[in-house]
Amino acid sequence: MDNLIKEMETYAEEKNIPIMQKKGIDFLCKIIEKGEVKNILEIGTAIGYSAIKMANVNETITVTSVERDEERYILALKNIKKAKLDKRINVIFADALNINLEDKYDLIFIDAAKSQYIKFFNKFKENLNPKGIIISDNLSFHGYVEQEERIESRNLRQLVGKIRKYVDFLKDNKEFKTKFYKVGDGIAVSIKED
Repeated sequence: MDNLIKEMETYAEEKNIPIMQKKGIDFLCKIIEKGEVKNILEIGTAIGYSAIKMANVNETITVTSVERDEERYILALKNIKKAKLDKRINVIFADALNINLEDKYDLIFIDAAKSQYIKFFNKFKENLNPKGIIISDNLSFHGYVEQEERIESRNLRQLVGKIRKYVDFLKDNKEFKTKFYKVGDGIAVSIKED
């Protein structure tokens, strides 16, 4: 398993595929362990890295992951099979905003198109169990959110603006209590209030 994880990290770095930073994924796995999480919904599979890491926390965990990029979806399936986790990780090839899921989850992990985070949150919060957790990654976005003066491109400035809007949305959300952590690339942990 360690070899596969290293291969995936190297591949992601070489091909510039965004996977979670090591400190971020370790933090996420600790939350899963402490929270006795059994079933997870992941928005944004990429190559299956975080799905594999999350499923490895405990053999009772199942992960449903959604990926819209066909190449990444196929690669994720291969990696999950190599990890012998294809019985516990189900990858759906679709745009997350175009699917409706009936199942309920203990944890929802959002790590897909940053500009769609508010839509993902609002859509999938209905799939959360009572006291469920929504975790969002990349809220620092390589430090650009805190240091906007470093941004030279208009597109990046717009994206950072949308991430900031999402952070404000979480802070103002009365249904969830959110804590922000400067770990990895910036993580928010939103817990559903009773």
